[in-house]
Amino acid sequence: MDPELPVVRLCGKGMQAEAEGRAEVARELFQQAWDIAADDYEACIAAHYLARHQKSAEETLRWNQECLDRADRVADERVREFYPSLYLNMAHAYRRLGRRALAHHYFLRAAERVCDPAGGRHDRHGQRDHYDHHGQYGDWNRFAIAEGLRATADAVPAEVSDEVSDAPTLPGAAALQPLDAELDGRIRELLARWCARADLKALGLTLPAYLGHLGTEADRVRLRSALHMVHAARWLPADEQTELGAVIGATALR
Repeated sequence: MDPELPVVRLCGKGMQAEAEGRAEVARELFQQAWDIAADDYEACIAAHYLARHQKSAEETLRWNQECLDRADRVADERVREFYPSLYLNMAHAYRRLGRRALAHHYFLRAAERVCDPAGGRHDRHGQRDHYDHHGQYGDWNRFAIAEGLRATADAVPAEVSDEVSDAPTLPGAAALQPLDAELDGRIRELLARWCARADLKALGLTLPAYLGHLGTEADRVRLRSALHMVHAARWLPADEQTELGAVIGATALR
């Protein structure tokens, strides 16, 4: 975003007010940004921040929908990288309202954009790096999407059909393979033990791959590789070493 745009400057001041705990001042600044927005692009930016300062889940959803609608009207490169966050916000809003099927739909839409082969950084071979996209902010988005997908996985997709017409188009979206409950529980147990004794090396290697697991083949490979690095280092107690080996050998991670 162009930091010289008046709308962006106001939103920057609003974010600073948020950080200082001045919520009402922040909301006023975001409202000012909305009031002076000159086009759909600027309105999209302002609506994004206004959505964070609504008093009801319904109003939060309304402003997130406004933000998404404005981005759709812009429909160019300026908003391409907004979409993971926009869809994630829609998902959170529907989840707060107890509409879990719609929430799951938008978590899938967010996952689609995170894994968009046309966006993000690329390595020296021209392959997109799905895990180095906007640094920590990208990680935060990915972790939130993965958590949302897990939490709404049992929602009924049929409930969505009458309200949204655009199904996710992530390559292989229908074949997304989140960790099964048993394997997820075993990994969580290992993570809990490492947290309890502050094994920062094991946690540092594995948490990003676990928290960002969206169910793609690349996610599976990354998680298995991270766990294998911990196992190969052989610094864990014997029982954990054995359990970690069994987890790595599980069918879901092969």
